[in-house]
Amino acid sequence: MKPRVLSALGIGAGALVVWISSRMNWITIEAFDDKSGSITQSIVGATWSTEIMALALALLAAFAAALVLRKMGRRIIGILAALIAVGASLSPLGLLTQDPDAERARTLLTSGVASQKASSGTLLSDWAEITTITTHPLAAVVAMFGCALALIGGIVLAMRPGADTVKSNQYERKQARAEKIHTDLKEEPDSGRVMWDALDEDIDFTQNPQGDQEKPVQG
Repeated sequence: MKPRVLSALGIGAGALVVWISSRMNWITIEAFDDKSGSITQSIVGATWSTEIMALALALLAAFAAALVLRKMGRRIIGILAALIAVGASLSPLGLLTQDPDAERARTLLTSGVASQKASSGTLLSDWAEITTITTHPLAAVVAMFGCALALIGGIVLAMRPGADTVKSNQYERKQARAEKIHTDLKEEPDSGRVMWDALDEDIDFTQNPQGDQEKPVQG
């Protein structure tokens, strides 16, 4: 399989893995409500890192573009995909290296943003006290793995975008060849080689190559 195809598949696989990680639980909080008692709620990646879904979709779009664009376009897409992968890795990396913000978790749960259903309302009351906040490293590792796949795919695509296929160059070669034959007909109208080339390209070599430049002599 060609490197450009493998790199595009790497970007696509990375996008899929990042999307999967966004549906996993990233954080679980335990809280105490004097009315409801102990409460345990989880926050998925797409809620904790609101940009990760958009970045996963951007990587998916880069995967599709890498399969249809030509050499220069593929190189640009590779660079963009690598940058997107780096951006998508920031949130899961922060989850692995830093303690989660308890106040942010409270805001997400009390505002109803963390609810997966519109009818569920808020998941935590305003007066509830958060007692424990736990991160799920596996979800962050999955996200980082997806970002790494997309990053490697983007770098390889940028460095080795591959040559354009024969089909993509076919029209341009045909047009350039026709222009060259027209030029040869003007310079060597009696050349047998030029006549045969013209026949191959369905060009009528019997027409005067000088066109309207020659005018009949007035008697």
